[in-house]
Amino acid sequence: MTKSNIEGGAAGIAASGLKAQQARMRVLAENIANAASTARTPEGEPYRRQVPVFRVAMVGEERGVEMAGVKPDPSAFPKRYDPGHPAANAAGYVQLPNVNSLAEALDFKQAMRSYEANLNIMESQDAMDKATLSILNKR
Repeated sequence: MTKSNIEGGAAGIAASGLKAQQARMRVLAENIANAASTARTPEGEPYRRQVPVFRVAMVGEERGVEMAGVKPDPSAFPKRYDPGHPAANAAGYVQLPNVNSLAEALDFKQAMRSYEANLNIMESQDAMDKATLSILNKR
């Protein structure tokens, strides 16, 4: 089996999934870390949730996946009445980030599971390659 076959096979596709899920987890971690970040000024916007965007990527002659970038979540900011807060507007409301920590944690768990599945594929491919070499060496 040549190196190009390995790169374009199951291991290469799984490796692209590993990289994509790792990037996704970084974005989700940033969202969770900023879930309570408000603006510094009364009219400023708080942290806006970021959403990872994926696209098909070619891995050798096969299709894999990669994170194409992130886009801001356009949903509205929730508001909380807190007239003593430095970011409160004239009516006493503070805009909060549009991050739902529970949803982000669940997305993070899903990304971890996808990462683990891709890692298992790579480990299985490695074990099959070693078994094949062992059989061929016994001839």
